[in-house]
Amino acid sequence: MMIYEHIKTLLKSTLADVAKAEGWTLPAELPDFTVEAPRDTKHGDIATNLAMTLTKLIGKPPRAIADAMVAALKKDTSYTSVEVAGPGFINLRLASSIWQEQLKTILNAGTHYGDLNLGNHEKVVVEYVSANPTGPMHAGHVRGAVFGDALSNLMQKAGYDVTREYYFNDAGTQVDVLARTVHLRYREALGESIGEIPAGLYPGDYLKPVAEKLVARDGKKWQGKDEAEWLKPLREFAVAEMMQAIREDLNMIGIKHDVFSNERDVIENGTLDKVFKSLEDKGLIYVGTLPPPRGKEMEDWKPEPLTLFRSSQFGDSSDRSLKKRDGTWSYIMPDIAYHYTKIQRGFKLMINVLGADHGGYLERMRPAIAAISDGSAKLDVLFCQMVKVFNNGEAVKLSKRSGNIITLREMVEEVGADSVRFTILTRSFDSQFEFDFAKTKEQSRDNPVFYIQYAHARCYSVFRKAAELFPKADISVNTLSNLDLSLLTSEDDIALIRFLCNWPKMVEAAAQTREPHRISFYLYDLAALFHSFWNKGKDDAQLRFIIEDNLPLTMARLALLKGITTVIASGLAVIGVKPLEEMR
Repeated sequence: MMIYEHIKTLLKSTLADVAKAEGWTLPAELPDFTVEAPRDTKHGDIATNLAMTLTKLIGKPPRAIADAMVAALKKDTSYTSVEVAGPGFINLRLASSIWQEQLKTILNAGTHYGDLNLGNHEKVVVEYVSANPTGPMHAGHVRGAVFGDALSNLMQKAGYDVTREYYFNDAGTQVDVLARTVHLRYREALGESIGEIPAGLYPGDYLKPVAEKLVARDGKKWQGKDEAEWLKPLREFAVAEMMQAIREDLNMIGIKHDVFSNERDVIENGTLDKVFKSLEDKGLIYVGTLPPPRGKEMEDWKPEPLTLFRSSQFGDSSDRSLKKRDGTWSYIMPDIAYHYTKIQRGFKLMINVLGADHGGYLERMRPAIAAISDGSAKLDVLFCQMVKVFNNGEAVKLSKRSGNIITLREMVEEVGADSVRFTILTRSFDSQFEFDFAKTKEQSRDNPVFYIQYAHARCYSVFRKAAELFPKADISVNTLSNLDLSLLTSEDDIALIRFLCNWPKMVEAAAQTREPHRISFYLYDLAALFHSFWNKGKDDAQLRFIIEDNLPLTMARLALLKGITTVIASGLAVIGVKPLEEMR
């Protein structure tokens, strides 16, 4: 049992005894109360507001309830000190034996330590990346890709049934431009001189290989033909090739989606008609007029009848047009229909990771989702801010391959996938971010991924050294988890174990706030504690991890190291980074 749950159980048991002695009547189910680490460790290991939640039920001031609880808790050897603080908080300092047992819990759980049932296996679809297949993945896409993937890992660890989804637009004018650019490059591949790429088409060399594959497949089939003949087949070919390239790029940083959805399928399979009819049957469609767009002065504005959705009934600032004046679908209808397919697949919780340039998306979509799901489905949209790429403090703007962007592939080839992923997650997704190639390759504590990987590798160097010095000692996890750990009594031993025990709480907080960057911060602080302990061992032989003339203490310290590597590996798995056993 994790430490906070363990203490909560002990407190409930003590409360039952106190209530019986005091003549208090308790409900069958107690009000929820907190058990957490205080901000200042001077106040103890655990703080609880239990007494404050009972005052109305018992009819006594919270401090009076706390005083009665403290008198009983002081008799329990699980605590070395128990105090009342402020209006009725109870501060507890735990005996070393409690922490030592918790280390065994960590070792027995392995990297599953921190797994929660917060989500209760609820189905959630996380849509991320969702870049249109018109160019290579670039630095802006990388942030949303890494954040979305880490968030998916985090939600899964917190007990949700997660589906990772990629949605792309293959029905708009952009993919027609893509097809025209590929046709131009196709003519070039056949030996024609095409000159400069005309304005409005896609620059860069990344479509040359696509055109060469088209030549290999079709030869001169499309040379000299009218656009009406080649536009559709080349569009389909180009989209398929670009999506394959995108999958390969994402695979470079360990990202694999479970589902790929596209706009053209949503349009062509009749889903838009189904959604429209559903809204119509609910009395939410009417013909009316809208005021001019907010913030724009339009002297020649003439309101015209439009087919409108009563989105204002669901919290929108105004009703929304679902059809244009010419009767074709408006731009929001495919998005509404796409989310309708998610609801039909059983998802009541949907999380979309989008770029900061999608302002207003949530305002438009939430009312529609509330309407089509009868209020049963929820949409969260997380907007990632832009990424600026630097090298040693100087902005990097140009790429030979893509013309005017830095690609994901170039970032990974320069610094490695793990460094890209971890560095992206050292900032909150909604803050501006500067990715510096030089700083990402530094081997110092200023480079978080190096600092944490170094801590993990250092631990394994101790295991290797211990195996050399004590060849007959069994240092397997099974043995370490069954040791007598009562020798781990120093302030530094307990501080490290206490910090390890905060890991499940960190998973819970990060999942609830949708902030996987909290995991990076936690791992950095854990690495700092470990490196500090290591440095103290240089001056104090009793704080070393290997003490040649004291095998029992060495074994206990190895158990502590295994706890550290276990939690680091568990955290890096959320981020999507491999823990290293050696630094090369």
